[in-house]
Amino acid sequence: MTVVMSRREQKAARRADLSGAGPVLEERAPMRFPGATGAFALFGEVLLTGLLIAVGGLLLVTLPAALAAGIRHLRRYLNAEASPQRRFWQDYLKALPGGLVVGALGLVLVLLLVLDIDLAASGALPGGVAVAAVGWLGLAAVAVTLLAAAGAWGPDAGWSGAMRGVPAALRADVTGVLFLVATAAFVCVATWMLVPLVIPALGCVALAVVAIPARRRRR
Repeated sequence: MTVVMSRREQKAARRADLSGAGPVLEERAPMRFPGATGAFALFGEVLLTGLLIAVGGLLLVTLPAALAAGIRHLRRYLNAEASPQRRFWQDYLKALPGGLVVGALGLVLVLLLVLDIDLAASGALPGGVAVAAVGWLGLAAVAVTLLAAAGAWGPDAGWSGAMRGVPAALRADVTGVLFLVATAAFVCVATWMLVPLVIPALGCVALAVVAIPARRRRR
């Protein structure tokens, strides 16, 4: 017996099929990110996430908390889970106490490394090329550690649990480390070219942190 559905019922069935909330319309492998069904909708959500991160991380020391909340927000969206903006701010407030400590330490390290690079470029230090190389490697290490920890942060484990898991996670995916370095470099270049580009760049950072581990699991 053939069941004829109305156009509204067909649309509802397709949405339930794509999101995984209902029966599938045809046999196929489950989607990795069921929430990313429309390119334009995903682009808009990435921009929104970047804006939320930029607002939350405006003081710089609050950037780790904003990144952690933004990554969790975008991960919920990609998994077709409820992702209202209020949940971003709830995660942000939970991540803020420990995130301030991480942000302050990271900011001090970045300033020291930038100072070393400037001194090396001025010729005031012997072996300036080596000092500059160490400085740039240090900046890359700080950026990768921050992104990996923000991606692993959760209300239960907190920042201490996230930081403890960073070394093992990075050792398990060396290629992913290079992707994170490229992601951090992209943010710096985009911001240097035009400051407002930091908003979409931060959204792309959140998307990259979610997508890179999924790439590893797919293999």
